[in-house]
Amino acid sequence: MNEQPRTDEAPTDGPGADGAGLLGIYLNDHLAGATAGMERARSLAGALRGSPSGPVLRTLAEEITEDRASLLAIMDALGVPVRHYKVSLAWAAEKVGRLKSNGRLVGRSPLTSLVELEILRLGVLGKAAAWQTLRQVAEADGRLDAGQLDELLARAERQQDTLEELRRRQTTETFQQA
Repeated sequence: MNEQPRTDEAPTDGPGADGAGLLGIYLNDHLAGATAGMERARSLAGALRGSPSGPVLRTLAEEITEDRASLLAIMDALGVPVRHYKVSLAWAAEKVGRLKSNGRLVGRSPLTSLVELEILRLGVLGKAAAWQTLRQVAEADGRLDAGQLDELLARAERQQDTLEELRRRQTTETFQQA
């Protein structure tokens, strides 16, 4: 996808951006977040694959990957170019975020899983807000499929419920050992 706006159109971001340009910035910011969330979900699903939460997390990671693909398709339908530098920075930031202290010198602690579940839940909350925003925009923009956005929003709400259940379970496991 071409990263430069066509010269015969108004700027899509930066100074002088109009509503369409601001939507481009907004969607690219959410794409960056979706990229980080996808990576974090895959990592957590891999780390907990042998646990009772493993299959649920694997399914969740697949859905988050599909949601990111849906966002890319929406951006394409709207003619919003992908700002690859934002996606790359989000990818790198997610990798660096894995280096945080977890109370152990090597390996995962139960605290790591708890914090990662909380991060994912916040990411899904942000994704749901994006779907709500796009749903509102769809009222005036026929390029957006309101039905698809309703489905994406419902899935994000189910994902939040799933992550909250996993977070509560992990909280018990983490602090029961304290």
